[in-house]
Order: sequence, then C-alpha cells, then structure tokens
Amino acid sequence: MDHTHMVKLMTHNANRIRAAVGGVSPEAARWAPTPDSWSILEVLNHLYDEEREDFRVRLDYILHHPGEPWPPINPQGWVTERGYNQRDLAESLRGFLDERQISLAWLEGLRQADWDTPCQTPFGTMQAGDMLASWAAHDLLHLRQLVELHRALLVQSAQPYAMDSAGPW
Repeated sequence: MDHTHMVKLMTHNANRIRAAVGGVSPEAARWAPTPDSWSILEVLNHLYDEEREDFRVRLDYILHHPGEPWPPINPQGWVTERGYNQRDLAESLRGFLDERQISLAWLEGLRQADWDTPCQTPFGTMQAGDMLASWAAHDLLHLRQLVELHRALLVQSAQPYAMDSAGPW
C-alpha cells in the first residue's frame, strides 16, 4: 500500500467534500428526496462522526490494541439520535474538516505501520490496510451521494423543464 498516496487522497477528499457542501442554502442542506434518504447535512454529519468514532478509532485498535473489542457505533441511528438535520451546515463542515486534519496528522505518523496486521471483526478477518483503504473509499461513496443529492435538487428546481440535453445520468 502506498501510504503517502492514501494520505494525499484523503486530503483531496476533504477538499472535495468541502466543495460539495459549499454554497448550499440551509433549506437545501436539510432537503432529502425521500423520507428514507439522507440530506446533505445528514451526509456531512455522518462523515464527521465516522471520522471521530469509526475509521481512525478502528484503525488504531487494529494497529495498537490487537484483540481488544472495538467501541460500539451506530451510524444509521446517529442520524436521528444526534439530530444531524438540525445542525448548522458551516459548523458541521468545520467540525468534519478539523477532525480530518487530526486524522491526517495521525496517519502521517503511521508511515512505518504494518498494513498486513490482521484483526477479527464481525465481518471476518480484516487487515489494517483494508481499514485504511475502506476509509478512503467511504469518502468517495459519500461524495457520490452528495452529487446525487445535488442532481435531485436540480431536477426539483428545474421543473417543469427537463435536462435531457445534459446527457444520460
């Protein structure tokens, strides 16, 4: 695994996330296309809590606390339990970006980590490198989700007009 590349990717992902939520009105940030889908604000706060309580913590456990049980998390439940959609967008973005800086500094200190370090999880055996790669991929998953939300907002605001000339989605 190219550790330096992964850290750079996660740095760029933070900037992409910043751009994806920038300039969004409070109303648009709270809007979700269906009752079962997340809003931009909910996605952002999910990323914030995952940064603090999931990936960095779990990677630390794999590398430095082998065999110890991971602290429990509840990403789906936190959306409503923690009132993600009632939070301030700018504050949430700042919180995520601050936590990402902490993560990046921490990751910089792991240059000599053994990425093959294994860990038994509820999902099977995982290596430290799997966790780091999953962390970077998680960013991209939610960047895609943010783009989908922006498109859904555009479709709604463009009514009654179509966007067929833009090309297939």
